[in-house]
Amino acid sequence: MTGRERILKALALGQPDQVPIFELGFNESSIVKLGKLLFGDVSLPERDLPDLAPDEAVRLLDALCAIVETLDLDAVSTVFLTGKQRYKDDYVRDKYGIVYHLSPHGEPYPVDGPIHDASDLGRLEGMEPDPLDFLMLQYVIGKIGRERAHVFTVPGTFRWSWSLRGAMEHLLLDYAANPDLAQALARVATDFCNVAVEKAIDLGADVVCLEGDLAHNPTTLMSPAHYRRFLKPYHQETVALAHARGVPIIKHSDGNLWPILDDLIEVGFDGIHPIQPQCMDIAEVKRHLAGRACVLGNIDCMYLLPFGSEEEVVQSVEETLAKVAAGGGYIASSSNSIHPGCRPENYVAMVSAVRKYGAYP
Repeated sequence: MTGRERILKALALGQPDQVPIFELGFNESSIVKLGKLLFGDVSLPERDLPDLAPDEAVRLLDALCAIVETLDLDAVSTVFLTGKQRYKDDYVRDKYGIVYHLSPHGEPYPVDGPIHDASDLGRLEGMEPDPLDFLMLQYVIGKIGRERAHVFTVPGTFRWSWSLRGAMEHLLLDYAANPDLAQALARVATDFCNVAVEKAIDLGADVVCLEGDLAHNPTTLMSPAHYRRFLKPYHQETVALAHARGVPIIKHSDGNLWPILDDLIEVGFDGIHPIQPQCMDIAEVKRHLAGRACVLGNIDCMYLLPFGSEEEVVQSVEETLAKVAAGGGYIASSSNSIHPGCRPENYVAMVSAVRKYGAYP
């Protein structure tokens, strides 16, 4: 089977010839580290994405594609680009008016947005995705071809709403104190997201992934009642849209999703990623979702991939596959992404172990 066939088979709850493997994301620094390990390439730019010249960004994308092909991953993930540019010091601003603070590792986190109260909603009239937002998807499809699945990640209703609002805490307070504004933002965010999903599918995306954490380790970020009021109906729209186009759709969220896990399945998500091991037992999740949704992830990137030995990584992969691989409906990946703290040697060991222990009879 091709990588694309494996991914789609698993998302349809079938059993391919072997457990598929992919990653939702590689940070720029992680691409550089893997490039050095796999190819001895010391020429890759070690700078944050907003600071890269166009030719440097292309070199980094080429390195990502080479990593995917060398490790024979079954899918490659691309992201929705919002045109972040350096604003001042450690801050960047995108074309939609969202200001982000960059972590020491270059990870952007929204700290201000164009919507401060209901009077600002007029700023969002006519807002649609820019064709340039899909450049990574188009480039990678042209570079890698169609043998591997192309997973396109787009901010979902929650992530886009709180980014426009300028901070997650603002939106969560709105759920209680300003529900009309929260509903208005959910509408705008969902319309924007749905157009992005349509365009990504038109351009060749095989799978859509809705970004945006709904939980942290203790529990969900909002009450189940608030999820059902402010997010669930909008998620249903986006899922229905993808399904109408014949494309499976995954929900990404770190944290403890148990309070709303059944809601996510009722919405119709085909897969749940990444089943964080610190707060969710993947064997229990697989049993609970049997016949209803694919499970993805769970290989610990908080402690194991950054600090464990290669032998410990292999052992963890073997144990995880023993719990959840049987019968299909599982796609291997880390418990979030390959971030700068992950040792590249450990990630390579993880991929090799999935191939070794993930063959179906």
